[in-house]
Amino acid sequence: MTDWTTLRPVLWEATVETLYMVAVSTVFTLLVGLPLGVLLYATARGRLLAAPALHRVLGAVVNVGRSLPFIILLVAVVPVTRAIVGTTIGATAAVVPLTIGAIPFFARLVEAGLREVDRGKVDAALAVGSTDWQVLSRVLVPEALPALVAGLTVTVVALISYSAMAGAVGGGGLGDLAIRYGYQRFQTDVTVVTVVLLVAIVQVLQFAGDALARRLSHR
Repeated sequence: MTDWTTLRPVLWEATVETLYMVAVSTVFTLLVGLPLGVLLYATARGRLLAAPALHRVLGAVVNVGRSLPFIILLVAVVPVTRAIVGTTIGATAAVVPLTIGAIPFFARLVEAGLREVDRGKVDAALAVGSTDWQVLSRVLVPEALPALVAGLTVTVVALISYSAMAGAVGGGGLGDLAIRYGYQRFQTDVTVVTVVLLVAIVQVLQFAGDALARRLSHR
C-alpha cells in the first residue's frame, strides 16, 4: 500500500522538475531552433539567401539529429552534458540532451511553417525595396507566426515525452518517479498518477498553444 502522505511531497517535486526541464529546454530550443529553421528555409535553392551547399549541410545535420532515438541520444551526449553542467544526473543535466534532441525537430517545423507563407507577399516586399533580411524578419516570420506557435506547441509536447524518458537515466522528474516507485517497487498506483499528471500537463499546454495559434491567425 502506497503511503501517499510521504509520497505527496516527492510527487510535487517530480512535477516541478518536469516543468523546469521542459521550460528551460524550450527556451534554448526556441533560441537555436528558430534561426536554424529560418536558415534552412532561406538557403534552399530559389529562396532569398540561396546557398545550396550550406542548405545541404544544415539539412544533413538536422536529419541526423532527428533520426537518433532519444534514449540513445541521452547516452551519446553524456560527455557533452558533463562538460556543460558538471554532472549527468538530475533535472539540470537532462536539459542538455532535451535541447539537443528538440532543436532539429523544431527547426524542421519552422522551415515547414515558412513555406506556407504566400510567395506573393515576399515578392511584394522585395518590389518595394526591402532587403532579404527585412523580408525574413518583417514578412516571413510574422506571417508564419501561427504555424510557428503550433510547431512550438508540438515541440513542447515532445519535450514532455522526452523528459519522461530522461528519468530512465536519472534525469529526475515524473519519469524518474514512475520508474523508481511504479516499476522498481511495483507500486502501480504511482505509475497511474504520474501518467495522469503527464497527460494533464500535455492537455493544458496543447490547449494554450492551439488557442494562441488561432488568435494569431485571426489578427
